[in-house]
Amino acid sequence: MAKFSRGSKLSPNKRQELVLAFCQAIQSLKNEEEVAKFLTDLLSPQEVEMLAKRLQIAEQLLANKKYEDIRASIKVSYGTIARVATWLGMSGEGFKIVISRKKSQKKEVSLEEKYDPYSSYNFKRRYSQYYWPQLLLEKILQASDAKHKQKITTILQSMVVKRETFTPEFNKQVFASFAPGKTAKK
Repeated sequence: MAKFSRGSKLSPNKRQELVLAFCQAIQSLKNEEEVAKFLTDLLSPQEVEMLAKRLQIAEQLLANKKYEDIRASIKVSYGTIARVATWLGMSGEGFKIVISRKKSQKKEVSLEEKYDPYSSYNFKRRYSQYYWPQLLLEKILQASDAKHKQKITTILQSMVVKRETFTPEFNKQVFASFAPGKTAKK
């Protein structure tokens, strides 16, 4: 990712407003293609790869894989693995949500299922009025925007803790503890 200064030049309110708008922009994306287009416009290929590696590290850590196996399969340092493990230990809710949803993604509807008049796919389409409570609940959830913004604000405030925890000195210590035969320079 791009280098940046530790101190933000924006006021806390303006920064929160920008990050909230960014979260809402991500939430507005409807499918994988839109997400891919957005990430391609937003990030360099190296940044996308770095984020994808972090997600893969979290997934493997949650599957109880060993550091050595993760390092060999993804080609990352022990420090990176330790950093993601620490994030998972501190909270990791975002990683866990994405990974659980990634596992439970719905499969594509097959052609056979589309043309079978008795399939659940066609049943829902045929009797859409039966599903109106679900649609109503979705609208109510959209209306509860204030609660949603408060939850996002709480999540964003936890990022400050992460920034304060992962100082260059801390990163050197973590790297030194996992790098065989190497010590951190002081």
